[in-house]
Amino acid sequence: MKPLFFLAAVFLATSLQAQHPVLCSDYSGGHVTILSADGKIEWQVEAKNPQDCWRLPNGNILFAYVGGAKEMTKAKEVVWEYKAPEKADPNLPAPAPGQKGPENKVEVHGCQPLPNGDVMLIECGSSRIIEVDRAGKIVKEIKLVTKPEVKTHNQFRGTRKTADGHYIVSFKGEGMIKELDGNGKVLREISVPGDPHGAVLLPNKNLLVTCGDAHQVQEIDPSGKVVWELNENDLPGNTLRLMAGCQRLPNGNTIFCNYLGHGHIGEQPMFFEITPDKKVVWEFKDHANFKTINQLMTLDIPGDVTKGEILK
Repeated sequence: MKPLFFLAAVFLATSLQAQHPVLCSDYSGGHVTILSADGKIEWQVEAKNPQDCWRLPNGNILFAYVGGAKEMTKAKEVVWEYKAPEKADPNLPAPAPGQKGPENKVEVHGCQPLPNGDVMLIECGSSRIIEVDRAGKIVKEIKLVTKPEVKTHNQFRGTRKTADGHYIVSFKGEGMIKELDGNGKVLREISVPGDPHGAVLLPNKNLLVTCGDAHQVQEIDPSGKVVWELNENDLPGNTLRLMAGCQRLPNGNTIFCNYLGHGHIGEQPMFFEITPDKKVVWEFKDHANFKTINQLMTLDIPGDVTKGEILK
């Protein structure tokens, strides 16, 4: 008969294995991957600094990467792609030899599939939200204004278009979540700790905000009150590092991506599911194949991503 402490150890190891098939982006590792429920790699493509990732209703995979966004089939055929301009201002002259000029690059750090088949993207550098149709044409543009001292890479992260046509934008470098109407008018501003990487609008109208290098998560009600938070050392064995992507599940649990860059690669689990009372249900780590997982989507939760039915 096995001793009780042995059986307990086996149960713990088993209970903390991945329990959902997952699509995820590894920013530093440079790939987008589908993992089986037991954590095995089932599909993988290379991408430079990928961010948002979605499985579409047709089974294709949509993801943003630093230079744009693309949709690929399971056979790895690219069926749609948007390539961001290399320069935010094509008329800005190059700096003289030996001189450093102003930043003039463009980075894409978020995308979202829309009900009409278009794709919304957020661009740093050009400072804009755009919607791109199936032919690759920009059909809508919302210009954004950031503080001039915020560098291109730090301008924006997770951005979502809501069912009422508003935009929820993470102004990373300003520590701010802003809600804009369909024309870009600022409706409200919410200051949050750190450099927010995502804000998910929940069915109860609360916002679930991952606060980046503040090592914190906050759930904020419509009045601006923090009604739930997850702090740096609330989860034994899962110290919060840079809090990036997340997904709220139908049972009330949440999966969080714990981005392990900035000196923490290889140290601990890369994402984990927790209950509302902060108990870890399962966690994932595979330091041999992944570096810094920053966004994910579970693949066994029903819902149409184009209709906002997956809360991520």
